Amino acid sequence: MKCSGVKRLFVLLFFCLIFCEWAAPQFLDDFCRPSFAVASKTPDGWEFFTGDGSATMDFVLEDGFASILVDATKDRRNIWWALVKKCVSSDMDLSRLDEPGFEFRIEARIRISHAPRRINLHLNTQRTTDFHSHLMEYDIPDTTNWHTISMTTRGFDAKPGDKIFGQMALMDWGLGKYRVDVDYVKVDIVEVASAGPDKGVPVPYHPPIPDPASFAHKIKVTQDSIIDTRYPEMNFNDWHAEERGEKIDLLTVSGTQVMILRWDMSAFVDMKVSGGGLLELATYSVQRNSGDVKDFGMIRVSEILGGDPGWDQGTVTLRNLCQQKPIDHVINTQMIVDTEVNGAQSGKTLITISQPVLQRLVNGRTLGLAVQPLGAINASFYAMEYRDSEFSARLYFDTDKRPD
Repeated sequence: MKCSGVKRLFVLLFFCLIFCEWAAPQFLDDFCRPSFAVASKTPDGWEFFTGDGSATMDFVLEDGFASILVDATKDRRNIWWALVKKCVSSDMDLSRLDEPGFEFRIEARIRISHAPRRINLHLNTQRTTDFHSHLMEYDIPDTTNWHTISMTTRGFDAKPGDKIFGQMALMDWGLGKYRVDVDYVKVDIVEVASAGPDKGVPVPYHPPIPDPASFAHKIKVTQDSIIDTRYPEMNFNDWHAEERGEKIDLLTVSGTQVMILRWDMSAFVDMKVSGGGLLELATYSVQRNSGDVKDFGMIRVSEILGGDPGWDQGTVTLRNLCQQKPIDHVINTQMIVDTEVNGAQSGKTLITISQPVLQRLVNGRTLGLAVQPLGAINASFYAMEYRDSEFSARLYFDTDKRPD
């Protein structure tokens, strides 16, 4: 959005109408001011840095907005993160947080280069040790529109004299070059009861695993198979082990093997998914390193966004699934979640699947789920052919309207 007098007037009038009753001024950076600075040039400017990989980044001023630019082309494992951060509390009266019902709210208006992707908003202090608290991710579904997102804290621990930092981050987007445009960031202390709901499509970060029995819908996978990056022309639907003379049909995740899963969602067309759900996988065996390398020897669950929408498990190969597209154009390079595998034979691995992903599965925009290795792991799960789908992959979720 170009910076103009009209935009300035709109922003000022809007904030005056909504917040004029508050004595303390809010924090607002609309990236229109020539005084925009990063911390390397001004001590109170925006900090930005990356971690857990080889990605690099910059934070630059454009014409009326700022851009987070990330280059992850030299990264290897895609567990990087990149964030921008600024102290927002210099003009705030933190004693207001002692009043019942008052919390911080951070809000931003953004546009992204790749979709669907998630970014997160976070608030912390110089005393914060749990950097997963007061953090929320947001599912951004397209690259063409500006999206307003906000997060309100709950029980935020701050007191006069603390420094409050507002933060925005992206993580694990892939091994390419990425961009997040930021039209504005604002932070204030709000009375929660009168502030209205938060904006955007929030996705809780690592939410607790609910009881599968609590969901209304439990559906078995209808197509499952393996694709192999080393053997792109081969079908692996007959992948199996033999145990005491019994054939055990399997799905395996390893250095070159990727599980692909698809469900028949026709019974749920035009329904709205309510809240997050679960993917359930039943383990046959797991082999992995016993080391303590971060995020190593796990599985990564991702959306299948392109390729052949009607692939058949008996004929699917990497080549015909991708339909001459690169695999990173078919399987979303940002995962839904990374998780450890339950190593017990027949043990259940329960994996949270967010509401936006489930809704895309119901709507047909997401064509299925892929399970890939994160680090070195060889994990096998029971396929749907084994014992008439007794241990096959399942999805659990709720909808606002149940099918007849």
